[in-house]
Amino acid sequence: MLLSREKAAISQSPVNRVTPAERAEPQEKPIIEGFFSKRDYTGALTLIEFELRSKKPSHDHTTLLKWKALTCVRIGNFEEAMRTYESILENNDSDPSVYCYLSICYFFLGMYQKGDETIQRAPHSSLQNRVQFQLAQKQGDESRLMQHHRALEYDCSEDQLALASMHYLRSHFQEAADIYKTLYKNNRKFLALNVYIAMCYYKLDYYDVSDEVLAAYLAEHPDSPIALNLKACNHFRQYDGREALKELRNIKSLDGGIGALVKHNQVVFQNGEGALQVFPPLVGVLPEARLNLSIYYLKNGDVEEAHNLMKDVEPALPPEHIIKGVTHLMMADIDGNKENVKQAQLYFQAVGQSSTEMDTIPGRQCMASCYFLSKQWDDVLLYLSSIKAYFTNDDTFNFNYGQALAQRRKWEEAEEVFLLVRSEKIQNEFAYISWLTKCFIMNGKPSQAWENYLKTDSNSGTFTILSMIASDCYRTGQFYYAAKAYDVLERLDPSPEYWEGKRGACIGWFQRIIAEKEPRDSLTDLILMLRNTNNREVDYLVMTMNNWAKENGANLDY
Repeated sequence: MLLSREKAAISQSPVNRVTPAERAEPQEKPIIEGFFSKRDYTGALTLIEFELRSKKPSHDHTTLLKWKALTCVRIGNFEEAMRTYESILENNDSDPSVYCYLSICYFFLGMYQKGDETIQRAPHSSLQNRVQFQLAQKQGDESRLMQHHRALEYDCSEDQLALASMHYLRSHFQEAADIYKTLYKNNRKFLALNVYIAMCYYKLDYYDVSDEVLAAYLAEHPDSPIALNLKACNHFRQYDGREALKELRNIKSLDGGIGALVKHNQVVFQNGEGALQVFPPLVGVLPEARLNLSIYYLKNGDVEEAHNLMKDVEPALPPEHIIKGVTHLMMADIDGNKENVKQAQLYFQAVGQSSTEMDTIPGRQCMASCYFLSKQWDDVLLYLSSIKAYFTNDDTFNFNYGQALAQRRKWEEAEEVFLLVRSEKIQNEFAYISWLTKCFIMNGKPSQAWENYLKTDSNSGTFTILSMIASDCYRTGQFYYAAKAYDVLERLDPSPEYWEGKRGACIGWFQRIIAEKEPRDSLTDLILMLRNTNNREVDYLVMTMNNWAKENGANLDY
């Protein structure tokens, strides 16, 4: 029980009693149009459902159904909108223009054949032409597409919007942006055009410009899920996944397709975390889901899964060409099929020589990859050096760039680039270890080359690394480490070739000691290495070195 109350719970002073009737203020009856003006489509749908059950609805039944279908479209629930339009058309006296709206629902549900059949029953109009224009593109019918393209009118905003969307779908982003900008210049009330313009700049890799254009729309509609999602994507490209996730958290409404898009992007921003739970159900729904799932498989070594996912895809967009190329290239590593390498080159070349992509970062990467596969190293360096400023911390880029530099014997620069690699997976690859070891040798750092060998896993081609240290150090006059390498090789395989190499390296190093170019105390190591060999020449060489040491006061400790 509350025993410490200081204030009475009920006022003890006399009050004037007001009846509920007197207290109630007259309220305006909500109308559907009011909810639409506020973009409150959930509220509109609630009112429509109430009106449909009401005995005294504000509109006739068919009109309410049309309102319901339109509301479902705005929310992104095309399946319910489809069912509603189908129910309207069950009446014999229904408006034939509804066939257009039903066809649009089929379009957004990916039912293109049914959409095409339905649109034929709609009355001839500019809307019918626009829907047929889009359907022709989805069905890959170029002839019909051009037919409907010619029917578009220049002075019709809706037709120009349809044309701009087609440019966007075909990766002609600058052309799409130009149309959107012209429309916005003539119709400043069409504020949403800023979102479309921003999307084009995003696709053109102008992320800062995209953000700037998007800000105009977000200033008026700060809760727009589409705009906030695009802003998150810009931040992902400009900064990192953490910054992008902050923007995604500002999206409050996940109704319709935006929910799936946000979940998809969360996985991307989190570097693939939860990919196998989120991406598979979205394959065939979001175009990016198939590509990102393939990337996830490739990054995790499931090359065959990625190949199976992409093998039936006829690439139309640059990212599809790139993933197909990478998949074929990695399959070539597995099955050794050179045809896969040729296919990869063709896919990379298609992007790199495309008029829309040749001057983009992905376009130049693709041309570099194409030339890399054909071992045209000067061309590889030309393309990679033009974009290296954008990949300072990219391990894969630095690994490939370092290889190209090493192939052209630019050893110092190659070593510098190789050392930028931080990925343990790449650092443990034989190609990385061997190229870095060679760079150390050619840059006069044999001790670092030897340390690199000592760190190498015995299963990663140590014999090959040793052979390279032995031959390259011998050839460049770094005889001490050549002798050490030949000594180990000889113990692994007592071949006369390795003894001859060790003998020559030991003599070369001895000559440098005599010339006072190397420390005298290193003579001890040479004698010990020579004695590891059971050969009659060893005694003569050791005797010669001992005699010189005695005559020149060198202290030998063995």
